[in-house]
Amino acid sequence: MMDLIILNFTIFWFEINLTNAYLFCLYISLSWLLISIKNHFYEVQRHARIIQIIPLLLRQFSVFAITLYAFIGFFKQPGISRLALVNYLILVLLLILVFKFFSFFLLKKYRAILRGNIRKVVVIGNNEKTRQLINTFKTRLDFGYNFRQQFNVNDSNSLEDCFNYIIANNIDEIYFSVSELSNKQINKLVDFADNNLRELKFIPDNKDIYTKKLKYEYYDYIPVLSFRTIPLQEPVNKYFKRFFDILFSLGIIFFVLSWLTPILAILIKLESKGPVFFKQSRNGFNYQEFDCYKFRSMTPNKDAHLYQATKGDLRVTKVGAFIRKTSIDELPQFFNVLFGDMSVVGPRPHMVSHTNMYAQRIDKFMVRHFVKPGITGLAQTSGFRGEVETDKDIIGRVKYDIFYIENWSLLLDLKIIFQTLINAMKGEEKAY
Repeated sequence: MMDLIILNFTIFWFEINLTNAYLFCLYISLSWLLISIKNHFYEVQRHARIIQIIPLLLRQFSVFAITLYAFIGFFKQPGISRLALVNYLILVLLLILVFKFFSFFLLKKYRAILRGNIRKVVVIGNNEKTRQLINTFKTRLDFGYNFRQQFNVNDSNSLEDCFNYIIANNIDEIYFSVSELSNKQINKLVDFADNNLRELKFIPDNKDIYTKKLKYEYYDYIPVLSFRTIPLQEPVNKYFKRFFDILFSLGIIFFVLSWLTPILAILIKLESKGPVFFKQSRNGFNYQEFDCYKFRSMTPNKDAHLYQATKGDLRVTKVGAFIRKTSIDELPQFFNVLFGDMSVVGPRPHMVSHTNMYAQRIDKFMVRHFVKPGITGLAQTSGFRGEVETDKDIIGRVKYDIFYIENWSLLLDLKIIFQTLINAMKGEEKAY
């Protein structure tokens, strides 16, 4: 309603030369509503992130702008001022954007502080996934979930206890772990939820196919589940990412490396003998090897291609310690990006010896090679940077890398780049 008010009242602030203002208002209102329905513009969930809302806004206004200018041709209005129409569109975009984000954050505060707009939930099952979900319910108060009870279901009788609790406490949503229920119990739970108007959501098992991002389709009336394609395999997405990589890498090369390289070359040479740049073979897209470049941060040694830097590593020079801490040593990789071996954002490439080792030991490690490796990545900005001390580190890195591959967007790339800059300025604990 607020968006429609903005759309209709701001039109009178501009001299657009409309012959029939009421017809125009009716046209833009109906157009906006139809585009919103098709675009799911108002289906923003309480657990949605800002990065999910921005594409919604961009899609909505892109289509609306085309529809707006189509009014001139549809209703034969050549006298309409195109410039005034542009100014109107910009103002509407800004006002709706501000209102949408304001209401989004206001609702978050309303849930977190005043505890309004709350959904009461129960969780069925007791494993790592359910514990993580319960922790999210308890810590992310802005989501507006009131966790009430956890149930361990081992037989049908305990499931009945769960049903009685849900009815007695007027529970809104039921979350259950697929791995802990039999097919018979799941069917019983589905029937209960349907018959009692409760929302039912399932938590996939780590070992199940459901951990992958799935696409739900109908072939006539037959439901079919399929693996969703990797976004970066789409030609349009591939083009935009490559275009962004070229622009960004050229900017860094011309405006940073052009003056920084001579300074670092002098400092590196003064401290130790050896080349300014360090070249190392790494595995990239489709597991192909390429030469990855860095500013040399260690004294030349025969183990450089076998062992990662560790805390207090004696091979690291004084200049090297600084450029590693600030991630400056990675900057020559923008030449790798320009040449097409790497991307600005993507899974970080490992040394060939480590890649071969992890490919044998870590499940789904090879999935990382479906896309080009990156200078920075989601795993690095999520706490999995630097030395791999235990298998937990590499497993966590793979988990975030796969999430990035399956959920890529240009906005996600920008968010990762921004977070990387902040981390570099603050200095990271494992940047040694």
